Amino acid sequence: MVSTERVTIRITKEQLLLIQNLIDSGKFDTMTDVVKSALDEFLGKFYSPENIQKVTVDLPKGNMIQLEELVRDGDSISIDDAIRNAVREYTRNRVS
Repeated sequence: MVSTERVTIRITKEQLLLIQNLIDSGKFDTMTDVVKSALDEFLGKFYSPENIQKVTVDLPKGNMIQLEELVRDGDSISIDDAIRNAVREYTRNRVS
């Protein structure tokens, strides 16, 4: 088992309610899972390999459904992969 450390933080009541909503809706099992997920994403932005630039994109729900279908149909291994492929193809078409 990985050794862990305990850290205490203070958050607003609103933040606590939003986190609890994520747990209650089944998106996360525990508060620890929420915080670890957020930390992983945050730290990933600062410690990604130098040849990779991370980008966050807000997509309409309809586009997300289409991306999920691509993954489900086996056209992509993940939503991230589908987005990378789409950007790569778009860029290739625009540049050439």
